[in-house]
Amino acid sequence: MTSRQSLALLLIAGLAACQAPGKPSDALSLNSSGDPTDTIVVVAQAAQKCWFKSKDKTFTPYRLANEVNAPAGRPRFLLVPRRDPGGLPLLVVQAENKGDAATGKFTHIQTFGPLLSTTAGQRITNDIKRWSSGNTACA
Repeated sequence: MTSRQSLALLLIAGLAACQAPGKPSDALSLNSSGDPTDTIVVVAQAAQKCWFKSKDKTFTPYRLANEVNAPAGRPRFLLVPRRDPGGLPLLVVQAENKGDAATGKFTHIQTFGPLLSTTAGQRITNDIKRWSSGNTACA
C-alpha cells in the first residue's frame, strides 16, 4: 500500500468517525430508461445542488469531478478529496447502455467507492436512486 493510499484510508476513517449518524451502504446497481449521458447529467446537477451548493457539511471535504464524456463510453462523475482533486476517487457514479434489440435498451447505473462504507453511504444511495428516477429534490 502506498503512502497516498494509506493517507486516503486514514482520511476516510477520520471522516466516518466525525460524521452525523447514518448507515453505510452497499454499492448501488439499478436500471433507468433514460440515456446514460442525460441520466448522469441530471444526477450530477442534483448532487452539485444538494451536496455542494447547499454547503452540506457531509460533503465539504470533497469535490465533484464530471467525466460526462468519459473515453470508455461510460459517462460518470467522481467525488474526490477537495484538496487533492487528482487523488483517488472516493465515490464513482457511472451509467452505461445495456440490453439489446430483443430486450430493449436501458441505462445501467452503478455507484461504488469507499465513501459508501461511511455513515453517509445510505444517504448517497438514496439520493442517487431518487435523482436517477427524475426526482431532483434534495433530501
